[in-house]
Amino acid sequence: MRVKLSRRARWAAPATAVVVTAAVVAGLQIPSAQATPNLPARTPAQLLAEVSSDAALPPLTGTMVEATSLGLPQLPQAGNPTSLSSLITGSHTLKIYYQDASHFRLAIPQPESEIDVIRNGPTAWLWNSAEDSVTKFELPAGSGKSKQPAAKLPTPPLTPQQAANLVLKAVGKTTVVSVEANVMVAGEPCYQLVLAPKDGRSLVGKVTIAIDGKYGAPLRVQVFAKGATNPAFQFGYTALQFVAPAAANYDFTPPPGASVTVENMASAGGQPEAGQPSGTSGFGVYGTSWLTVAELPQKDLMQGLGTNPASSGTAPAAGGSGPATVMGGDSQEVLSALLGSAKPVHGAWGSGTLLTTSLFSMLMTNGEVYIGAVEPSVLYAAVGHTSR
Repeated sequence: MRVKLSRRARWAAPATAVVVTAAVVAGLQIPSAQATPNLPARTPAQLLAEVSSDAALPPLTGTMVEATSLGLPQLPQAGNPTSLSSLITGSHTLKIYYQDASHFRLAIPQPESEIDVIRNGPTAWLWNSAEDSVTKFELPAGSGKSKQPAAKLPTPPLTPQQAANLVLKAVGKTTVVSVEANVMVAGEPCYQLVLAPKDGRSLVGKVTIAIDGKYGAPLRVQVFAKGATNPAFQFGYTALQFVAPAAANYDFTPPPGASVTVENMASAGGQPEAGQPSGTSGFGVYGTSWLTVAELPQKDLMQGLGTNPASSGTAPAAGGSGPATVMGGDSQEVLSALLGSAKPVHGAWGSGTLLTTSLFSMLMTNGEVYIGAVEPSVLYAAVGHTSR
């Protein structure tokens, strides 16, 4: 089944790999912390309760940066910031104008173009200037109160708060919680909450969340691979002002000549319309917390990235590229390069192809893909044992 995704949503295709992808995307280009600021003492439990609370994020205007460094092999460079190679190895700058959960604007500037996600009450817009395309989302009443975005809205974490929420789901008996020295992030004094998995089979060494000392809002999230001193994931503010943006930031009118698609999510309560596939029936999950493994059909992964499905455990044919409108058109070459660095593996579970990085492992076998921030042994255990 061909899945049609918005440009921003394609950054995390397919849908069930979003959590894994969000946990391994970003890295090295956010400025390092300055001198240690003085803040009232807080225990790990106090910080954890503060960052997990439902306290409203104050109005703000800021610049965020995400970047990636996963120790991947040399990949083809398409020179396009929305290409697959850029998304898994490059950095991205985002501008945010936030009043509340129902009124915000996220701008993703690119050379000579821009992508905007705009929410203004019951209506949201996705504007891609390079494609001259607009998607209008008519949202269900009260959707702004939910912590999760509506089903068809872009699903990767749009702020450090959302990235932190993903990580906080892992907190429990499987996690060691501590604090590190205070830091300055975007000119704001912050506490540092540290979460680390107890199970050594996780490839995550630790996650640090920089929490604003005044408002308790996460300003930066860093994920370190096991044994690493530099973060493999970093998503945070580089500039920030806690001031209300001008209301004009949430006004949007499609430019003349732009193609407009309307998604009426209000009539279906934000769910797919009757008779339409949800797009997740073929996905499964194995394990919990830090050892979670996502399973998805290999053909859906390939099609979601705009490539031709390949036979089980083999790389896509080299030499062709996906459609220009999908992931910058370099998905075929990038997947060929990635799988070219993978190695054949076999065991009691069967045989397949294994790709490993500093922060995640991916196994392709019997037409299925298993991926997680775990050692390969966890992937092998997941084969044939996922729940759907």
